Amino acid sequence: MSERCGWVGLEDIYVEYHDTEWGVPEYDSRTLWEKLILDGFQAGLSWITILKKRDNFRAAFQGFDPNIIATWGEEDVLRLLQDKGIIRHRGKIEATIGNARAWQEIEAREGFDRFLWKYVDYVPLQNTWQTQAEVPAYTELSTQISKDLKKAGFRFCGPTIVYAFMQAMGMVNDHLMECPCHAPVNALPRHDFN
Repeated sequence: MSERCGWVGLEDIYVEYHDTEWGVPEYDSRTLWEKLILDGFQAGLSWITILKKRDNFRAAFQGFDPNIIATWGEEDVLRLLQDKGIIRHRGKIEATIGNARAWQEIEAREGFDRFLWKYVDYVPLQNTWQTQAEVPAYTELSTQISKDLKKAGFRFCGPTIVYAFMQAMGMVNDHLMECPCHAPVNALPRHDFN
């Protein structure tokens, strides 16, 4: 019997995330932004910590609506720093507000979805890793996307964070070959950007 990817813990919330969400291509601009922000909040922490707090994050950040968050200021930062349901890190909170403004500019210009998916010619990369040790922490592509995001005004988006985001959003299929999710994710229909 094949086994799930080695990073998946035993908790139901972890298994469900791996089986139904991680690696599945995401094309909605706002949802992509949410995933990038949560990967930024994860920096220095385990993903299960973020996963358990995700609903609290969604409530605290108005459903991750970047058009609302872009209007926030110091009063909102102070409010969020008091919210025990989220990661209370001033730098990450301030970056989220700035990242919302950067998202708005990209979204207006070309669409955040297109901005990201053009890096892989709009088709997910299919990796064939046999072991978790083979999976990189970052790649040349994640480094390039990180540089371009920073140039656009994003923060907390280094190459490692961006690669985790690429995995989560399905830009790359990094389910191990023996994982029961690898083939189904690979077989998902491609999105039409026209």
